[in-house]
Amino acid sequence: MEQPIFEITEESKTKNYAKYIISPLAQGYGVTLGNSLRRVLLTSLQGAAIVNVKIAGVKHQFSSLKGMKEDVVEFLLNLKKVRFSTTSANPTKATISAKGPGEVTAKDIKTEAGVSVVNPELFISNLNKGAKLEVKLDIEVGIGYSPSEERTSGEIGVIPMDASFSPITRVNCKIEETRVGRLTNYDKLILEVWSDGTVNPKEAIVEAAKILMNYYQQVVSPKKVKVEEEKKEAEGLGPIGKLSVEEVGLPTRVANALLKNGYETVEDLVKAKRAELVKVRNLGEKSVKIIDAALGEKGLEILG
Repeated sequence: MEQPIFEITEESKTKNYAKYIISPLAQGYGVTLGNSLRRVLLTSLQGAAIVNVKIAGVKHQFSSLKGMKEDVVEFLLNLKKVRFSTTSANPTKATISAKGPGEVTAKDIKTEAGVSVVNPELFISNLNKGAKLEVKLDIEVGIGYSPSEERTSGEIGVIPMDASFSPITRVNCKIEETRVGRLTNYDKLILEVWSDGTVNPKEAIVEAAKILMNYYQQVVSPKKVKVEEEKKEAEGLGPIGKLSVEEVGLPTRVANALLKNGYETVEDLVKAKRAELVKVRNLGEKSVKIIDAALGEKGLEILG
């Protein structure tokens, strides 16, 4: 099959929106390309969001803060709308420190170096005269959507947040017929992309295409997936790990040799190195195989 040749034309563009025409595409490939790009754009691009909030004087989200007109739930819903641009993949922190009277907006959020608020005009809360608002925020980078249930904290007052990391808010695909010369059975893909302002729509499409390429590359030139056998750690052996080497069916000679060299329990054997066991006096390769067989009956093996 010949290399596909088509053009990508930017038809219109605003701050958070762009419309592209991708044409001409072989019949059926408008749907193929449009649906795959749409899925990746909405689910697989990286973004930053608030994951934890701690408000001074507030123990949980179903409460209120003296002097703030909004209740805590409404305040948190407003915080979810704040969008961040970051140059780092590491978690960062931010703070809000405000006094009434007046409005608190996203521009009042103080971030660490490398992190910026892209919608500083966003309204967050109203404070009455004399009211104080002190907030600590945890910001993380992620993909897709992360419910608050995935994050637990033993610290009183820390409120986990549902986090939508995706920088793309909406994607619309439309397929129309187009012609090349006398042929009319070609597709024209109209792709509209809305972002939260943290990413350029064109750059987002390119990134989505790269992600798809990585998947297709595995089909073209598959790399062998390394599957390591799971081994039970000695720490998780439970009662079996406390059994003495004399209680697992080892010959008396082997058990005595192990005891004399400090291997007293099944836990000791599992953590032992095979090369060291072979060197133990009165043992050897044959005896180590006997130990392997005895451990195997318990569903265990020597880790080293």
